[in-house]
Amino acid sequence: MLVLLVLSLLTQGRVEGAVEADKINVHVVPHTHDDVGWLKTVDQYYYGANNSIQHAGVQYILDSVVEELADDEKKTFIYVEMAFFTRWWNEQSKETQQLVHKLVSNKQLEFINGGWCMNDEASTDYNAIIDQMSLGIRFISDTFGPEHRPRIGWHIDPFGHSAEQASLFGMMGFDGFFFGRIDYDDKKLRLKDKQMEMVWRGSESLGQQTEIFTGVLYNGYGPPGGFCFDQFCADQPIMDDKDLFDYNVDERVQSFLKACKDQASHYRTNNIMLTMGSDFQYENAHLWYKNLDKLIHYVSLTNEVNIFYSTPSRYVDAIHQANMTWEVKTDDFFPYADCPWCYWTGYFTSRVALKGYVRKLNGLLQTCRQLEAMHGEMIEMSPGKLASAMGVAQHHDAVSGTEKQHVANDYAKRLHIGQVECEQMVTMAVGDMAKKTHAAPSLKLSTCEYLNISVCPATSSADSFDIMVYNPVGRQDDAIVVRVPVTTEKLVVMDANSKSVTCQIVPVSMATSMARGDHGSSQYELVFMATAPPLGYNTYFMRPATTGQQCVISTVTYPTADISISNKQYKVTVDGGSGHVKEISNQVSGASVMLDHQFLWYWSSEGNNKNSSQASGAYIFRPNSSDSYPVNNNTNKANITVAMGPVVQEVWQQFASFASQVVRLYVGTGHVEMEYTIGPIPISDKKGKEIISRYATTMATNKMWYTDANGREMKLRVRDNRATWQLNNTEPVAGNYYPVNSRISIQDTTSNTQFTVLTDRSQGGSSLKDGCVELMVHRRILHDDGRGVGEPLNEKGVSGDGLVVRGKHMVIVDTIDQSAKAHRLVGEKMLVPPTILIHDGSEAITDFNSSYNSQVGGLTTNLPDNVHLLTVELLTDKSVLLRVEHMFAVKEDANLSTSVTINVKDMFNMFAITHCEEMTLTGDQLASAVKRYTWNDATPPTDTSRQVDPSAITLAPMVITTLKCEIARKTFHSS
Repeated sequence: MLVLLVLSLLTQGRVEGAVEADKINVHVVPHTHDDVGWLKTVDQYYYGANNSIQHAGVQYILDSVVEELADDEKKTFIYVEMAFFTRWWNEQSKETQQLVHKLVSNKQLEFINGGWCMNDEASTDYNAIIDQMSLGIRFISDTFGPEHRPRIGWHIDPFGHSAEQASLFGMMGFDGFFFGRIDYDDKKLRLKDKQMEMVWRGSESLGQQTEIFTGVLYNGYGPPGGFCFDQFCADQPIMDDKDLFDYNVDERVQSFLKACKDQASHYRTNNIMLTMGSDFQYENAHLWYKNLDKLIHYVSLTNEVNIFYSTPSRYVDAIHQANMTWEVKTDDFFPYADCPWCYWTGYFTSRVALKGYVRKLNGLLQTCRQLEAMHGEMIEMSPGKLASAMGVAQHHDAVSGTEKQHVANDYAKRLHIGQVECEQMVTMAVGDMAKKTHAAPSLKLSTCEYLNISVCPATSSADSFDIMVYNPVGRQDDAIVVRVPVTTEKLVVMDANSKSVTCQIVPVSMATSMARGDHGSSQYELVFMATAPPLGYNTYFMRPATTGQQCVISTVTYPTADISISNKQYKVTVDGGSGHVKEISNQVSGASVMLDHQFLWYWSSEGNNKNSSQASGAYIFRPNSSDSYPVNNNTNKANITVAMGPVVQEVWQQFASFASQVVRLYVGTGHVEMEYTIGPIPISDKKGKEIISRYATTMATNKMWYTDANGREMKLRVRDNRATWQLNNTEPVAGNYYPVNSRISIQDTTSNTQFTVLTDRSQGGSSLKDGCVELMVHRRILHDDGRGVGEPLNEKGVSGDGLVVRGKHMVIVDTIDQSAKAHRLVGEKMLVPPTILIHDGSEAITDFNSSYNSQVGGLTTNLPDNVHLLTVELLTDKSVLLRVEHMFAVKEDANLSTSVTINVKDMFNMFAITHCEEMTLTGDQLASAVKRYTWNDATPPTDTSRQVDPSAITLAPMVITTLKCEIARKTFHSS
């Protein structure tokens, strides 16, 4: 009778009667973990190709599981990675799809997590996390109905866990979050104190609104020892023929019961979850299910535990029904270590070029979506390829840098294919927006992919060209840096009114010439500051100079004494003896820091240290000592060159043949730009090296510093300390490294000074001494660290001699109370930077103006300084998805950390918004339809069951509001 009741309830959504109050309830969860690329590419994993590296074929897993589930309605299975499932789904017959619909409706096949991948949490930006989760969950809701969207976050394999990830899962409407990896000492204490489960309140700003029940899995994400029944496992099957000499039911049942009771002794309720599966398992699902059926049958006969097929959702239902009060966690689970000398902090920086590429293309994807929404659907092109490639790239063995080299190449190839199509969309959309009449021909535009190394054929091969600058931020930007290669010094820049714009010619540096190789040969760079309206563009015209009009040619000197560069806000002083930056002063607020900035390296452990054989590798950062050494080994000096002009002042620093930097101050900007070029890292001595950029200030910081969580809220870090357990740090360098997705800062409260460094990609960072900030900018390692990837992180680069990396740090020095405004606004531009488009410039400015709009704004008004337009995405030609967010956290700024109300109804120039509904963060379901569990007798989240007024959207600090809006197109082209 009980069995019939349970089966009945299994088909009705949330299961209340499957558990028994007086027994241990054993939730058997069949699952597979399918990496979207790691040792093999995503295609090879799906099809089962290249099995000489690893035997794995995802298509066969899904084939086999569906067949088994169809044979028995008691059986369950969970699936996670939609990048694989959607591919498999599209290959199935209608009959198979109907069968899967039935299995999903019966809650036998349940989607858990539901993103395009299981994303990394250390190297990912929140914007990209939201996008990849939305891509997968929308497929689930659209295909199977929103009632079957996931309720559980399932990050069983990522190498550390972010508070922002927990908060985002809460905003997505999830009820639970489970993972397998936490620090070995943290887990030991949690097991002892029965604290393996908790409520995680990841956001100080959002508080209880996004808190989520969180559990650490007992066995990582594998089955109990001895009970793996996959075709590649060596554990004994259940042999239940008593006529056989190998009959083992009694022994196996008792061993299993002991494992269950041992696990239950470390958890607070009488429910435990057994993860029955692992990497790429269930290719032959029959082996698993036949043995699980027997195990469940014979264990049930003992009447000692209540055992049944289950899912993580049903497990959370049972936990919630227990009505207990839980520990509330507010910090995160970084860094992760699996032994005293094994800190997984190297991957915060591994494959730093790929990390930079992913960050760059996140900005392009947002621009592409904005322009598609404003332009209208483009039949032949869409952002879909880039969105899919970006979704795959967020995987915890992709942007993390922990994949094999051939897989990293595959990720980059997919990204580039998407990039090319998106750039074509951008040029087409802006070219159409520029037309003054429908009859006018679309403006032909091109992009420059390698401006970071001064390569752009469209500008370096002509002395007349036009530049259109697109601004994807929701406020007018009057300080957009335009910097393009040219072959002549004799140029003038004019605006649409034929008025000259202040411009400067800067010689191409030796570092840039070396980095670009034979890809370009321009001797000069043209630099000027542009302005562009919100979600709009402006046009500038480059023409041959006449007498008296020419751009200012930079004054180049080679000083040996102290030298200073300055703009209206900042002054930077470089020591003439060492060539190092020694002081940065904010001339507006009065804040100033003395410092010594230089590049150093740690020697990578080769695994021959006296304490441990652990080597540094793609995952693990382990220097062979706590000492770091100047990159030039000998003099600890940098040779300096200074280029001065009215637009930009620069100090070029050459620290070593492979390490250089340009310190820049542009007119009208509120930060110091530090652009470094590192590589190829020398390995002639057969030693791996980890390169750091260290800012050693004299600030008193009391062991404390702050790092961002996936680009959003800042988290306090304390040296050699963990908030919830006693740290015994055997690795004083690596054990104090944390992920820095966008910024790291230190504060001196006695002088009311904050020093902040913003990054253009994710990197590892720390403050190992008071007043110091260091960021690992590159690493090249000659040994594997033994965590599965099976090859050293020795990227050869294009030349084959080693990878050259160029990146930027933006440095802000300000008073503590003003710093948030500075770094939030600079960080917004770094997340979605402007796009530079080139037109051939063959016509006169007046002729251009007669046919084309030189300036178009996408918004009718500027957004407030504390509001970011995160997403503008075309859903249909009559609807768009908008995400608007409050950029500031509570207590960050006296004025900007307050609630703000905006009007989105009349925000856009190209369309009017007629109606909006508030959606979940992933945009697939009405927010009012999600009823999340509350925990610890918490105040329920604010009721969202309402129609929103698009003319008055109120945002509290750190709130992201997602809106599905109906639109009506406006007539745009002017006559």
